[in-house]
Amino acid sequence: MTNPECRARAQAQRPVAGLTQSPSRKIAPLLLFASLYCAPLFAQEDEHRLHLSAAVRLRYEAIDGQARTGFNRSDDLVNLRTNVLAEYRHANMRAGIELYDSRVWGDDAGTPVSTSEVNALEPVQAYVAADFADALGQGSNLALSAGRMTLNMGSRRLVAADDYRNTTSGYTGVRAQITARQGWKADLIYTLPQYRLPDDSVGIRSARVKLDRESQDAVLWGGTLSKASAIGQAMAELSYFRFEERDSPTLATRNRELDTFGVRLLSDPRAGTLDFEAEAFYQSGQVNASLAPAAPRLDVSAGFLHLEAGYSFRHDWKPHLSAEFDVATGDESGGHYARFDTLFGMRRADLAPSGLYNAVGRANILAQGFRLEAAPSKNLDWFVAYRALWLASDEDSFSTTGVRDPSGESGDFAGHQLEGRVRYWIVPSRLRFEFDGVILAKGQFLRDAPNATSGRHTVYGSLNLTASF
Repeated sequence: MTNPECRARAQAQRPVAGLTQSPSRKIAPLLLFASLYCAPLFAQEDEHRLHLSAAVRLRYEAIDGQARTGFNRSDDLVNLRTNVLAEYRHANMRAGIELYDSRVWGDDAGTPVSTSEVNALEPVQAYVAADFADALGQGSNLALSAGRMTLNMGSRRLVAADDYRNTTSGYTGVRAQITARQGWKADLIYTLPQYRLPDDSVGIRSARVKLDRESQDAVLWGGTLSKASAIGQAMAELSYFRFEERDSPTLATRNRELDTFGVRLLSDPRAGTLDFEAEAFYQSGQVNASLAPAAPRLDVSAGFLHLEAGYSFRHDWKPHLSAEFDVATGDESGGHYARFDTLFGMRRADLAPSGLYNAVGRANILAQGFRLEAAPSKNLDWFVAYRALWLASDEDSFSTTGVRDPSGESGDFAGHQLEGRVRYWIVPSRLRFEFDGVILAKGQFLRDAPNATSGRHTVYGSLNLTASF
């Protein structure tokens, strides 16, 4: 539960007066009833071959003192995400399809609603896969997948299927996962990231159904190579990802061509011992200076570093205390582009929730603090985290807020962030409640920058109820 993979693994409705639903916005409840009634039926037909599962998450979130520019100072939103997965298994072969339906209610023109919140009736996964034992030598295993799929690779800081967000990220292509003797593992991909559609404001806010697009206009390939117990008990991992994009007839881009090289050391938590994680990325390549067709081309030189050291106490609550440090470079005057691009990575496990908050991400940030987490019982876990936040470059916008002072005269201290989460299984493995809360005490930069939002504090909270079938 204490490293990013584990923390990110496991992640209310308020009536809206005068709400009129279109027929497509009534489909999500039908998916819920289908999962309830059809799952037992299909399982009984052939429990060894056809497997059906589903989850429905209802979220009510609210914010006061929004730190991001261009949105309501205070806001609230109802999110509903439904996903149904059907997988057919025969011998070493698998074929599956997963439908995601993500919608929101209660928004207005100033609510930050995008394809991160809405993606109606989308087959995010539609794949075939096979496992081959001893294919590359005795004790090895080769797993091949092709089609539409979700991906979680390495630390998930570059390639992930975001779970806190109301929508997820999908990729179309091929994947090879290799497990060999002596703790060696390789995870390789060649994919076309799915761009969620529709991406216009009217289509998003009305939850119009339109198939997501993948094409050669955006290509992501690369992978990770790791070895268990490479240095003592620590796992060592190397990673490389190449991302290429270009303008399409319907979408202007910055024509990113990015090479991201990474190295990681990870020691898993164990009671009564110290643990740690260290990961560094260096990013190079080229990017357009803006979305304009004639924008100049800039060389990229950016980086990211995550350091974490912790201790697990011997106690029934399994408390774990860790110190954390993150820095992602920002852009500055000069002849190159220095703002780190986290590609398709998650943010929740390291930094802060997305949703209406979404102010702190892996770009132009220096953050340091601590985290205390515990699991008092099988059904209950919680954590609290504090971070002091700075700009890595005082000329660039702070993280994902959009707040910027090009002169660099507003200082570089962004503020103090206090974050917490509580999760409780009301019905074990079936129904879970989750509360997430953040208080951001704005520092000089977020108060004094030319386009800073008003107020000295940002307060965010979400109530979540997830049913799994």
